[in-house]
This record gives sequence, structure tokens and C-alpha cells, in this order.
Amino acid sequence: MLEKPNVLVFDEPTNHLDLEAINALNFAFQKFDGTVFIVTHDHDLIDAVATRIWAVDNNEIEDFKGPYEEYQASKGVTAGSGRR
Repeated sequence: MLEKPNVLVFDEPTNHLDLEAINALNFAFQKFDGTVFIVTHDHDLIDAVATRIWAVDNNEIEDFKGPYEEYQASKGVTAGSGRR
């Protein structure tokens, strides 16, 4: 962190965090001046910070340039349902 990296990688960063810590992490991600790769199932985190989605399904990667809400809409998923 002392070298001011421009790329960070996180795997399920919100697991085992309380709500206050998750909110602080979301804020830090939004303020970070670089690229953050996040692997997560936390849809709230994705919705708060993602500007590009790489969705992996059936050994295929879909590259969607846009926020998570637009990605869900492109898949016909209604907010909160998590289903097509």
C-alpha cells in the first residue's frame, strides 16, 4: 500500500465483515484511483462500485461495460429478484 498500487484484487472481500466495515470498504473502492478486480457474490457491493462486469457462466466470460443495474436489465432480471 505504501507504493500506491494502481491495481487491487479482492476475492469475496465482504465475507465476515459487519455492515459498518462493508460500507467503509464500498467507500474506499469508490474513491480508489485505479483498477479494482472484485470476485464476489455480494450484489449490493457490485451495484455500488462496479463499472464493468465480467460474468462467468458455463465456462464462458461475458464482458459487459456498464454498471450492474444495466447488466441485470440486459439479462431481463428485475431488481432484487436475482432471476431471469
